[in-house]
Amino acid sequence: MERIQYDGRMGEPAGLRERKKQRTRRALMETAYRLFEQKGYDQTTTAEIAAAAEVSTATFFNHFPTKEDLLFADDGWRLLETGLDVLKAPRTGEKALGGLRRAMHRMLAEAGTGVRDPAGELEKIRIHLVTSVPALRATMLQRAFDAQEELATALRRAYPDELDELDAAALVGAVTGAVFAAGQTAVRLGRPLDLAMRRAIDLATEYC
Repeated sequence: MERIQYDGRMGEPAGLRERKKQRTRRALMETAYRLFEQKGYDQTTTAEIAAAAEVSTATFFNHFPTKEDLLFADDGWRLLETGLDVLKAPRTGEKALGGLRRAMHRMLAEAGTGVRDPAGELEKIRIHLVTSVPALRATMLQRAFDAQEELATALRRAYPDELDELDAAALVGAVTGAVFAAGQTAVRLGRPLDLAMRRAIDLATEYC
């Protein structure tokens, strides 16, 4: 007989409680993105987000320490880990660009399973916000630099006979920069974001 694990609070199974937590978290993010789009980021308060999502302000802060964290949720680090896992297991005979291409495509595919789905409207709203609101842009750039550094380190370790530290940094910067530029342009032009990002990965890794 399968044993059900409880988390000790109100007798709820741990798995059920975690699913409820994730549903609330997603509802807060979706609600916030819509309000940001309608009212503007600076004009929207955490109290308004909580009320629109039908939760208390305390519940909001249990999930997100600040309003900014709604736009930089842990999905980003989950996607990065997906790419790092690919680079930790290079294929025999594969060149560095091929490995980086696989890692980037895997990250994009993983993004499609959550709020950061590039085929969805919410990610378009998020990209517009983080590139147009100065404070958010600064945070986005810092996080992008941190992610690029980790990817470059993993790429160099995976292909030590092909790349040195400078080469790895240049390749990762070129490919991630292409994806970011294509994504931002696709949002501005109203083009499909996921297709633009996939195309950018292929173009960048083909011509580098």
